[in-house]
Amino acid sequence: MQAAHMLFLSQGFARTTVDEIASAVDVSQRTFFRYFANKDEVALAVMADAEDYFIECLRHRPAEETPLQALRASIVKAWRELGTEEPTGPNSIGSALELLRIIEDTPALLAAHLRRVTEQERVVVQVLAEREGLDPSRDLRPVVLAAVFGGLLRCAHLSWTAEQEPAGPEGMVRVIERHFDQLGPALAGHWRV
Repeated sequence: MQAAHMLFLSQGFARTTVDEIASAVDVSQRTFFRYFANKDEVALAVMADAEDYFIECLRHRPAEETPLQALRASIVKAWRELGTEEPTGPNSIGSALELLRIIEDTPALLAAHLRRVTEQERVVVQVLAEREGLDPSRDLRPVVLAAVFGGLLRCAHLSWTAEQEPAGPEGMVRVIERHFDQLGPALAGHWRV
């Protein structure tokens, strides 16, 4: 993953081949395909690990929190805790932050990432429904909240990628928190001054 990531950063995702990734770590193409279905998957593996950790955090939030509070606390906890680990390397939050920029600049990777985000949204719906004892086919609140949450994160990621500030995981947390702070007014408030 680290070799692929470094190649993507240095020469771009589209120009990097599976052969180059395999060669960089001195394995065959066949060995590469034992671990990853394609180069999209190896590129998104860092994000997948972070997303899985977020889901784990969400599953363990206190029952007395509202669903929105649990989502907010889980994403902030995930970014902060992953940010305290090794700052560089294949599973680092630094790699995930760099990858956000690559994703936005690469249509094929963006499509693969959005498919993964859609899959994660379904998991969020299931976790929220289980927490609240609801059937999401009859009560749409988990579905709607998961969609809003996904949209909020996408906006926060785009904002952070465009500004490239504040830097690092804490910078991303601040951007996410700023977006969460606007959620209530955006949904229920009057917009005209």
